[in-house]
Amino acid sequence: MVLQTLIDFAEPRGDGTARLRVAFGAPSRVLVAHTAEEVKPVLEAVEALSREGRWCVGHLRYEAAEAFDPAFAVHAGEGPLAWFGVHDAAVPWPETMAAAVPSVAWQAGLSRAGFDRNMQAIHRAIANGELYQLNYTAPLRAEFQGNARDWFMALRNAQPNGYAAFIDTGDEQVLSVSPELFFDRQGDRILARPMKGTAPRGATAVEDEAMALRLRTVPKERAENVMIVDLIRNDLSRVAQPFSVRVPRLFHTEALPTVWQMTSDVEAKLRDGVSLVDVFSALFPCGSITGAPKVSAMRMIRDLEPEARGVYCGAVGVVRPGGHATFNVPIRTVTLRGTEARCGIGSGITADAEADAEWDEWRHKRAFLGQGRADVSSSDMSSFELLETLALADGSLRDAPAHLARMQNAASHFGYPWNEAVVAACLHRLTQVHPTGTWRVRLLLDAHGQPRAEAFAMEAPPSRVQLQLASRAFDEAESDFSRFKTTRRAHYEAFAPTAPGVFDTLLWNRRGEITECTRGNIALQLEDGRWVTPPLRCGLLGGIGRSRRLSEGQLTEAVVRVDELPRVRALAFVNSLRGWLDADLR
Repeated sequence: MVLQTLIDFAEPRGDGTARLRVAFGAPSRVLVAHTAEEVKPVLEAVEALSREGRWCVGHLRYEAAEAFDPAFAVHAGEGPLAWFGVHDAAVPWPETMAAAVPSVAWQAGLSRAGFDRNMQAIHRAIANGELYQLNYTAPLRAEFQGNARDWFMALRNAQPNGYAAFIDTGDEQVLSVSPELFFDRQGDRILARPMKGTAPRGATAVEDEAMALRLRTVPKERAENVMIVDLIRNDLSRVAQPFSVRVPRLFHTEALPTVWQMTSDVEAKLRDGVSLVDVFSALFPCGSITGAPKVSAMRMIRDLEPEARGVYCGAVGVVRPGGHATFNVPIRTVTLRGTEARCGIGSGITADAEADAEWDEWRHKRAFLGQGRADVSSSDMSSFELLETLALADGSLRDAPAHLARMQNAASHFGYPWNEAVVAACLHRLTQVHPTGTWRVRLLLDAHGQPRAEAFAMEAPPSRVQLQLASRAFDEAESDFSRFKTTRRAHYEAFAPTAPGVFDTLLWNRRGEITECTRGNIALQLEDGRWVTPPLRCGLLGGIGRSRRLSEGQLTEAVVRVDELPRVRALAFVNSLRGWLDADLR
């Protein structure tokens, strides 16, 4: 069977562990709306067929909004306004389907100057009382020469725990790994979970928690969230029983691999006879991707954004047999037509939003696209594994507690299950097999929380090594795959030395700051005699050997720029595996 549709949705009313994970082959019937007048009949057919025991999976484009209110301003776009495949039965999820995909070079269609001009226009509109908030977006485009379904699986593995869907209509493929719930309607209960407020993940556990706390407490982020919560409450009141709309959870921070996001829950009890069409008429498009008031915001969106959004910012979801409907808001969503890939990125702009901060937020949000590159073999179940490299000498593992703590921190960051007893037992079995000699141990943890360990004979390290300076900036210095150690290392391997006798490459970031080597940290002796190492904020892995020497006082943190290297008196390569190796920069 050729699988055309995959659904991996969180069950939003549970504890976060239960999921609807099903697949479908070719649909027995397709429901399509090409005009606004056809959208409501399609939704009516979806609900009727689900009541008859069918599964209906599909999407609405953002431009379908005009079907529910002619005051909603939208562009004319390409593709159907609504598309649903009808299926008689689901089939099991294909767990062995993951494969490597090629890297993708995304191109932004909006310049920073254009972004700043439009920010000024939005601020003028807010100051004039035309609106309170506007969700402003722009598309990214790329050429993709690979398998769309494999790309979806890589994106899903890198952005777990949300509302992921792959839908192949034949003309178009939708790869949605959205973390945002639009609504979940079950019987007479409905739950909406708007997502507003974003912060980057921290480089350390302490910094990470500080980022989450700041997101929950900064007035700008709270205001952005509560404006949309009020809009959703008002929208739901159109179909809810009187006095049943409530907000049981406000300003909840959710950890995603690349960002913290803030969500709030809005619940209601529906009036008798409320249909799926009624729900969409009340809620669509989701206020989190329009702004408030919705009509004014959408009018300005059409003025500022030169083209249709398409599936991005519409709705992607499934209606199960019996009528239980769950839809995401398709952010973090790629659409493919032929070899052309498109992905929108945006944010909510309020009166106190600053252009620099919003531009950075867009950069953080688009980071999930970089995570979708699978730098592993096609036989691997996941797009990457967590990795620790330890020294095993005569049956004793060097710095094992520190390595396990670092892997646990990475597991928490990426949402991988963690059982320290199971991991420790895996390492213990390896030490029993290699009771003597010196070994390099690779400890790996996959996305299912399963560890494995490998040992390789290790020669004595050299007393002194040669380093070369990178010829260009290390663009991945601040990515998750530099701050955490994983099997995804293509960005490091691109800087591997090729000249004979060179041990490693010394990297530097886009600000001209020294970061680390590709296989270890760097220590530098300054003119005043101090030995320093770059701080984590420069964009580097917090190595175990580095951390130990910082705690012992042998090293302190300091920023060192590339143009300051001629004044550095000495260098050393540092990691837990090889220790301290004096180094020369050639």
